[in-house]
Amino acid sequence: MRALVCREISDDIASVRIEDLPSRALAPGEVRIAMRAASVNFPDILMIQGKYQYRPPLPFVPGMEGAGEVIEVGDGVTSVAVGDGVVGGLRTGGFAEEAIAQASAVRKIPKGMDFVAAAAYPAAYLTAYVALKRRGNLQPGETLLVHGAAGGVGLAAVDLGLHFGARVIATASSDEKRNFLSLRGANLVLPSTGFREAVKEFTGGLGADVIYDPVGGDVFDESVRCIAFDGRLLVIGFTSGRIPEISVNMPLIKGFSVVGVRAGEYGRRFPDRGRDNLDAIDALAEAGAIRPYVCATFPLDQAVEAMQMLQTRKVIGKVVVTP
Repeated sequence: MRALVCREISDDIASVRIEDLPSRALAPGEVRIAMRAASVNFPDILMIQGKYQYRPPLPFVPGMEGAGEVIEVGDGVTSVAVGDGVVGGLRTGGFAEEAIAQASAVRKIPKGMDFVAAAAYPAAYLTAYVALKRRGNLQPGETLLVHGAAGGVGLAAVDLGLHFGARVIATASSDEKRNFLSLRGANLVLPSTGFREAVKEFTGGLGADVIYDPVGGDVFDESVRCIAFDGRLLVIGFTSGRIPEISVNMPLIKGFSVVGVRAGEYGRRFPDRGRDNLDAIDALAEAGAIRPYVCATFPLDQAVEAMQMLQTRKVIGKVVVTP
């Protein structure tokens, strides 16, 4: 099979190459998937650079999530069968013609979704769901401020925030992205810097109840200045490149919480809740409440270009590789 292979850690993601790899035999509990679509995520880039918390042994095939058709099942697998369309988290292996996964890590594609849409929604919407419902306790009528709102995890938070009845403020870095977010339904759209006063004006001086921050850096610093008393500042990631710091007197004086969000780890720590989370986003997908937006697709030979598109902040929603 053909696959995109990382053989050395490098800041230059163009160091990965397409290679022909042998297919190995399945172990019990595993399935072989003919990959039809794999979405691009920042952790794919960070793994190549050796900057992600999970560091797979070399060599490895990037691609942490995707969708495809089951073409072989290992001993003991009963949850899916040959011919099923499945979606799931792989951690690695998605940017290839075939991938092997634990059967427990994949599930059938929600009805009405094609492979590209199915590849685009799991990680982003699971992150947003765990952040807003499990960690942020977002309530109808509250104000939700979403940073990096035109990206995959940001747009998922906008969609779910609106679905859950919140008033959604979205920030983004360009006019094109902000226009897109207005059309998507955000109640207020602002630039990604200098948003503090507009947020306070929109909320009558109270500030945002929940702030969803996958950006970090200066965005986090400014968010501290416009969060409501009893607010929840959700730490999703640091795409800005700078991990911010906060003096603990600020949460004390302003009465807000800083809450870390790791959706995958949450499910591993609390398996029953993890299954409930997946069931919830799948049900929303089947009901049409989840609408993943894919701005571009690339063939496997152009997987590096797909990652570079994400790396240079040119993506709105998701970009997908179609092996």
